[in-house]
Amino acid sequence: MMLSKDNTVIGFIGTGVMGKSMAGHLLKAGYSIIVYNRTKSRSDELITQGAVWKNTVAEVVSQANVVITMVGYPKDVEEIYFGQDGIISNAKAGTYVIDMTTSTPSLARRIYLESKKNGIYAVDAPVSGGDIGAREARLAIMVGGDASAFEALLPIFQIIGKNIQLQGDSGAGQHTKMCNQIAIASTMIGVCEAIVYAERAGLDPDTVLKSIETGAAGSWSLSNLGPRMINGNFEPGFYVKHFIKDMGIALDAAKEMGLLTPGLELAKSLYDELASKGEENSGTQALYKLLAGEV
Repeated sequence: MMLSKDNTVIGFIGTGVMGKSMAGHLLKAGYSIIVYNRTKSRSDELITQGAVWKNTVAEVVSQANVVITMVGYPKDVEEIYFGQDGIISNAKAGTYVIDMTTSTPSLARRIYLESKKNGIYAVDAPVSGGDIGAREARLAIMVGGDASAFEALLPIFQIIGKNIQLQGDSGAGQHTKMCNQIAIASTMIGVCEAIVYAERAGLDPDTVLKSIETGAAGSWSLSNLGPRMINGNFEPGFYVKHFIKDMGIALDAAKEMGLLTPGLELAKSLYDELASKGEENSGTQALYKLLAGEV
């Protein structure tokens, strides 16, 4: 069956910082949306806009033919997919399931294989772009899974993202997201150090940013998170605790492949220290506070 707005009910599980915006775009595009989140109040805005609330994961998947999950940790993904009241036990054959959580490649592969046994089409599709990308519907979406499932789901992906790539078989999306996080990890150290340096040198950091963000030093983190650091805004677009989780996944995968990742190891150690000082629920730009000696 071809997916269309008329015959598609999307179940969205996980309506946090990013999930709420993503589900909202699908709702505004005309899709029927049913939602579940551990804390119901985080879905209130979506419910007001027309989403239908369900009390359990099982209730969501029993009524949806496309299910999107956007939760916190691999253990949450495992519970949602493999628990007694989870997705694989309750989804109908022919359902498409999309895990957009940043999780482990091995878990993505397991979900794919177990789903296939039940006639369910599973893809891993982690995203990058943070709260801004989710809010503005311009996320990068990295997909692993069968090409046929990717093609069927592409119209849905195009509503929430701009850069959408099929990277390969199941797990390839998660491996690609690890590449993304590895690149960000060392970059964030440099962005924070540059801004602290500018301030200590007596420069106007906003003016410095204007000069360096369009040159060879330019990066998403510099342009989008640099201003937040300068303005003392450490609210989470992406949580420190979730970045630590991602770096841990990447370090484990790199170790399995026999790779040296010194930049990643340094970034992980700095973020671990930051979290130990009570900043685990701050945005990743809060690393600035550690390097500036503010925590």
